[in-house]
Amino acid sequence: MRLLLLPMIAAAAFAQEPDRLMSALTDRALADQAMRLKTDDRIAMYQSLVQAKAEDLHYQNLLAGAFIQKVRETTDFSYLDRASQILENVISLDSQNYEALRLRSEVELERHNFKKVAEYSRQLATLAPNDSWNWGTLGDALIETGDYEAAAEAYQKMVSIRPDLSSYNRAAWYHFLAGDMPGAIEIMKRAIQSGSASAENTAWCLVELGHLYMKSGRIAEAEQAYSTAIKVFPGYHPGFAGLGRAQAAGGDVTAAIQSFERAQASTPLPDYAAALYDLYMASGKSQKAADQMDLIDVIDNLGQAAKEKANRNLALIYADHDHRVDRALELATAELDVRRDIYTYDALAWALFKNKKFAEAEKAITEAMKLSTPEPAFYYHAGMIASGLGKKQEAAEYLKKALALNPHFDLRQAPAAQKALKEVAE
Repeated sequence: MRLLLLPMIAAAAFAQEPDRLMSALTDRALADQAMRLKTDDRIAMYQSLVQAKAEDLHYQNLLAGAFIQKVRETTDFSYLDRASQILENVISLDSQNYEALRLRSEVELERHNFKKVAEYSRQLATLAPNDSWNWGTLGDALIETGDYEAAAEAYQKMVSIRPDLSSYNRAAWYHFLAGDMPGAIEIMKRAIQSGSASAENTAWCLVELGHLYMKSGRIAEAEQAYSTAIKVFPGYHPGFAGLGRAQAAGGDVTAAIQSFERAQASTPLPDYAAALYDLYMASGKSQKAADQMDLIDVIDNLGQAAKEKANRNLALIYADHDHRVDRALELATAELDVRRDIYTYDALAWALFKNKKFAEAEKAITEAMKLSTPEPAFYYHAGMIASGLGKKQEAAEYLKKALALNPHFDLRQAPAAQKALKEVAE
């Protein structure tokens, strides 16, 4: 009965009986039940355990892991700093503490220190070759640095060792990158069916499935996937943002605004502000739109104050809106120093195009499209770059491909693609 009741126990109860809980948590089944708690309650529980028995480094690692999960849910990187401090303390006390070393890779992934993650993951894979997670973090790091063949090998090892939500999710993403949309969708469904003790992890995969549907023009199915993600993990901001994109693609601007406002209320990401800018403009609310662009500039200013040089999302937003295109190029160029994946090359290509550096843009977009990834924005950008170079036939082919994948791939850019296609076809 205690196992069944554990998820319903309030956080305060954990503080009352830490000795009993420390003993109980040695049981794997009970630990798995603890994973079903809300993250805040899990943090409170682990904090109580750490206070009661600070010398047991295992509980410090559990607390660090809960903080990392909180970052995933909120994008509040102060939790990442707290996790990092805990792990540094554990490793200083025990340099071979495997749990802490494993979690350190996750922290560095969030910080985009991809070369360091690859180094750490290879070391851990040597120590524990049958731990699938190390192959996953290695694959993630290699993807971001553009080493796709090596990433495929790492992901294959991960799936072979442990076929579950984490490994299937990565395999699905790789299939999409490699141009296999049907395979990507089926494998992502398998990830969702595998389930997870963490509701957020399942919701994440549902959102990723929605993205795959959106990229292939299956708007109704995308909307269903996003809606399910919100049911699985209530208040999930990526779910509301995805739902907003699907609603906008379906022509329901009012509903899309409401969804993005809910996403932004939870986490004020620049992507959400950019989407709201477009939606407010489409509904004639120019002042509200202007406020969103001001917010994006504030986010950029805060990033600069924090000495953040790279941000490809902001680069794309500025380029998409013909706003501060010189800054867009600066941000995209700096991103290339951090990672060299196809999405970074695409952002760089688009920023170069907006700065009328067409020849350089062509080189960058060629690199972005080397895997034949069915990403509508890639083909749209390629078409516009080709048009800028006077290559009308090539431009028409790329623009047709973008619109064939999803004629409503973006509220602002899809109409621009349609207009450009008509111009090059004349």
